[in-house]
Amino acid sequence: MTNHTLKKVFAISLIGVMLFFVYLMARISIPYFSFRHDIGFLLTKQAVLHLSIWRQAFYIHVGTGTFVLLIGIFQFVKPIMIKWPKVHRQLGKLYVILILLFTAPAGFVMALYANGGVVAKISFAITAALWWLFTFLAYRNAVQKKIKLHLANMYRSYALTLTAVSLRLYVLVLPHFIHLHSTQMYCLVAWLSWIPNLIIAELLIRNWKLKGSSIPV
Repeated sequence: MTNHTLKKVFAISLIGVMLFFVYLMARISIPYFSFRHDIGFLLTKQAVLHLSIWRQAFYIHVGTGTFVLLIGIFQFVKPIMIKWPKVHRQLGKLYVILILLFTAPAGFVMALYANGGVVAKISFAITAALWWLFTFLAYRNAVQKKIKLHLANMYRSYALTLTAVSLRLYVLVLPHFIHLHSTQMYCLVAWLSWIPNLIIAELLIRNWKLKGSSIPV
């Protein structure tokens, strides 16, 4: 099997894994639109459910988050970039609009009321702010035809989009290896959910820049 074939198999497998995560996120999100307040994550937010700003932010964030996760996958599919640039641009515009106007601002509002105290609140607020910033920069770079900068900032943006997935994975896995009080564990997860993601994104960006690749996928 040639290197080209191996890369293609790896890329297809990675897309398959990501689509599976989108499916899981959808399964988690859909029940919330029964608008019951006694299910899942909402059981931990009884103290703020009476606040309309929090409820609106929650449903906006959950309602748009899965779409952002899904759309983002196809922003990095090379055949779409090259063969169907209009599709790439339209999906990119939708990704940007959802994050800048809905998902990230709603995430910032939720961060102000996050479980885990000030430490977790700061982490989630930084995540939302950086997510908005990198997405905006990616859009501006695209408009300015600065393609490599656009790709780099899209890597960073999508790394933060994946926080939704990594947070839930850490919540499931870490308690089997680390024994902490629930508040301490939540604070740890709050920071782990996005910092490693950004580090990996920066390593990938550095790698394709060193190779001089114009399209790093």
